[in-house]
Amino acid sequence: MATEIKAPVFPESVADGTIATWHKKVGEPVSRDEVICDIETDKVVLEVVAPADGSLVAIIKGEGDTVLSDEVIAQFEAAAPAAVEQAVAQTQAGAAPVVERTEVISGQAPAVRKALSETGIAAADVQGTGRGGRITKEDVANHQTKPAANVTPLSVAVDERIEKRVPMTRLRKRVAERLLSATQETAMLTTFNEVNMKPIMELRKQYKDAFEKRHGARLGFMSFFVKAVTEALKRYPAVNASIDGDDIVYHGYYDIGVAVSSDRGLVVPVLRDTDRMSYAEVEAGIGAYAAKARDGKLSIEDMTGGTFTITNGGTFGSLLSTPILNQPQTGILGMHKIQERPMAVNGQVEILPMMYLALSYDHRMIDGKEAVGFLVAIKELLEEPERLLLDL
Repeated sequence: MATEIKAPVFPESVADGTIATWHKKVGEPVSRDEVICDIETDKVVLEVVAPADGSLVAIIKGEGDTVLSDEVIAQFEAAAPAAVEQAVAQTQAGAAPVVERTEVISGQAPAVRKALSETGIAAADVQGTGRGGRITKEDVANHQTKPAANVTPLSVAVDERIEKRVPMTRLRKRVAERLLSATQETAMLTTFNEVNMKPIMELRKQYKDAFEKRHGARLGFMSFFVKAVTEALKRYPAVNASIDGDDIVYHGYYDIGVAVSSDRGLVVPVLRDTDRMSYAEVEAGIGAYAAKARDGKLSIEDMTGGTFTITNGGTFGSLLSTPILNQPQTGILGMHKIQERPMAVNGQVEILPMMYLALSYDHRMIDGKEAVGFLVAIKELLEEPERLLLDL
């Protein structure tokens, strides 16, 4: 008897989704909890898994179709485990035609689809080494480096200008909408300062090995910034507030979003209650989010909320930038590349590792005095990290 496969129940902040990939086709054997479909929303890619051993008997929503929360997308029929194992064994033994395998490997993870799209390589041309013959990003990269055999080069005119048009992903469209909205609907202003990173760098050098041995997490710079921002938010509550219509909402908690770059675009997972977190918990939390972002496993709950955001353009070599607000938040801190520069210290010139800091804020909510004071507080806490320990 066939059962219905439905789209997940989306949160209130997600109106609908798009069928990104069907990993299984009608009649192909599938095991319980195996991923059969990816649904792309404005924020994350959601996986739909098989409810039992069996196979799809009908696909109601094809790739590219829009689906609503809890909408039926396919019909599924359960089968005895022995029957599934036999079908899988026949497929692996080569009983299925080659064209069947080609269709299967075309349903890949978002990162692989992106790599195939950017390189222009057809999925059928790549030898998959992943589970079930699926293609990995490494397979695509290795295929690029292999010389093509018996292939006639495509002749292109000398002055011909090539264009490639690909549809924008839902996440990219949503990010574009939010960034445009932030620039149009807020009185955004950016103030700058710089911080001497030498004290933190020396502290990190001295204790990083012992820290990793004790806590099992690498001691980076981000935990110092998260803790410094949290302390500065306590001193300047307006920066931790948000605007809701004609109301100002002051948050009595500190949920810091940390911008992370993924193959699908920029995502902002949130560290909850950072005032209660240790440095080790901050580092472990950021590491876990980074791994989930790379694997496309971030959930909507991971990225919901947040009272303030930190973004680090220095990871990519940016020396200075003006970050855009993550609405409805009223402040965002931009970190940048650490650059050695000559600085005047007590009448002497010293070469110090300096970082420019940028604070973008909503001037409707935050006055210039508060914004500058907030950024100076972060600078002082970072240049004298003992202040964080002594609550000074």
